[in-house]
Amino acid sequence: MALNIKWGRDRFTLQLPPPDTPLGVVRSVISDYTHLPPQSFKMVHSGAVMKDDAAPLSAYALRPNSTITVIGSADPLPTKPQPPAPATESTATSKIQSELVQVRDNLVPALETYLASKPSQENASVLKKEHIRLSEMLLQSLLRLDSVHTEPDWESARLQRKEAVKELQMHLDRLDAGKHAL
Repeated sequence: MALNIKWGRDRFTLQLPPPDTPLGVVRSVISDYTHLPPQSFKMVHSGAVMKDDAAPLSAYALRPNSTITVIGSADPLPTKPQPPAPATESTATSKIQSELVQVRDNLVPALETYLASKPSQENASVLKKEHIRLSEMLLQSLLRLDSVHTEPDWESARLQRKEAVKELQMHLDRLDAGKHAL
């Protein structure tokens, strides 16, 4: 049971939580995935803005395959840019782990579904689009990992990033090896 999320040109799916789950949980997962601050975007379902993070999902009539559109909101008052926080090994490690969790939770299940699907003339275009989408999402994750700065003496963070890149590359290789004859 999936929940479809549209964010600009990006499309991804989340596991649909139980109906009594507060909307804030879904907002938090979307925030982690998009790297947007939780209160900086609106979520729209069936033309209605989903505002109350304490309300259960059942209040918004979310069902399997429902679509939530994420709309980033601009800050009404221009703010002075904040200097970046000093990088530490723990922040680098945290970013790496967060990216891996997102890939494992959102992309790997979709990859497994894609690889298990049987190509036919009826689903050829859908499978081709899914291959492109998965490939693009995995490449974006690799780019995000590449942007994590690690100092030469941060052995743990450097090793974790190396292992994370290997894991993502393995998923890309599996995707390309399992590419259906389209």
